[in-house]
Amino acid sequence: MVDLRHVRLPDAAALGATGPVPAGLTEDAWIEVIQRMDDIYADLVRYQVGLEEKNAELEEAQRFIDSVLSSMSDVLVVADVQGRIQRVNKALIDLLGRSERQLVGSELSALFAPSETATIAQFQQHVRDGGILDCEIELLGAGGETLPLALNCSPRHDSEGMLSGMVITGRPLGELRRAYRALQETHEQLKTTQQQLLQSEKMASLGRLVAGVAHELNNPISFVFGNMHTLQRYGERLRDYLALVQSGAAPEALEQARQAKRIDRILDDLVPLIAGSLEGAERVSDIVQNLRRFATPQRQKRRDIDLCRLVESSLAWVSKALRTQAQIELDMPSELIVHSGEGHVQQILINLIQNAFDAMDGMDTPRLHIVVRAGAGVARVQVRDHGPGISEPNLLRVFDPFFTTKPVGKGTGLGLYISYGLATEQCAGALSVRNHPQGGAEFTLELPLEHADG
Repeated sequence: MVDLRHVRLPDAAALGATGPVPAGLTEDAWIEVIQRMDDIYADLVRYQVGLEEKNAELEEAQRFIDSVLSSMSDVLVVADVQGRIQRVNKALIDLLGRSERQLVGSELSALFAPSETATIAQFQQHVRDGGILDCEIELLGAGGETLPLALNCSPRHDSEGMLSGMVITGRPLGELRRAYRALQETHEQLKTTQQQLLQSEKMASLGRLVAGVAHELNNPISFVFGNMHTLQRYGERLRDYLALVQSGAAPEALEQARQAKRIDRILDDLVPLIAGSLEGAERVSDIVQNLRRFATPQRQKRRDIDLCRLVESSLAWVSKALRTQAQIELDMPSELIVHSGEGHVQQILINLIQNAFDAMDGMDTPRLHIVVRAGAGVARVQVRDHGPGISEPNLLRVFDPFFTTKPVGKGTGLGLYISYGLATEQCAGALSVRNHPQGGAEFTLELPLEHADG
């Protein structure tokens, strides 16, 4: 900018003036006029720079808004109070297959299926009331197909707080529904896989019990089998003797046959033979019922059961399948009644006892200590092995699914996990583990003594 105060102005003659110079228009006056013009020009330049900066900021803000709208996966529609579309985003354009020019200026009803006319009519009333409308609505695709949309309509206000229109956002439900179906199918597959794994673990447990169950069944069956042979012989002798009686044989002959066939001894022996056979048959029935309850515990209801009897039967099943003789110490009362599911409790006890023997695998004489006590409304079964114990990091993981310290192929890591779930969820009890101060691991099963309401 030139400083005009150091510029000498030409006189009127030099400017070519032919008339008289106005009175009072001196050189200082000219300088003041020109300075005023210079100030005005400088202000105009500043305003121009400011306007350009504001315009650049507006353009940047517009580009930012456009990039955000283009990046939105949800559809966006901006409309005025009368329901005419003012702006849409790329997601809606791509979904409907129409250009922005086709959509802007048209009515909202052009976006939706004809069946949604009543719902669209509610938009204007809702925004005037200042409310927010959430609904599910059908968009009308380019080919006439309907597209489900979860929609939200809210009022839009101008800078003075006056209602200027509405903002509609929505998320296509087709993709969500497909994702939900895929998630549901995956969930069902996981449930099926879990059931298969649990069933595999149960079959593995049953396989380990086969030898013990066979031994348990063998004793009463052998007893009944022997008694039946004896009763068969006794029947033949009684039949021969009764044939002599019916033929009218002489008393001497009948007495001789009675002594020879030992009829009196047979009569004395019949009652204990039949009683023993019935007892053996009942024992077989009990074993079969116990096995059935173990195999199908989900069909049972909680009832009063003798915990001590279950401990004995579970111990007998597992210990008889061992390849080495074990030293077993039982410390429990003659009877202890608890309220629980018999099959669930037996499965837990079998898993704990089997796990204890597995922990002592390789020992010359495995030693197992089981204590059963009652107190504070619960019964406790403590199963302690005399093995190496459990490392501290693993103590927190023993009830996790698939956790096992056994070699590959020797265990699935589901036995204790299943037992924990049965104890806490099915039996309303608890299952815990610790390393015993005198060595070995000790599992404690707690069961309620009485039925708990609710």
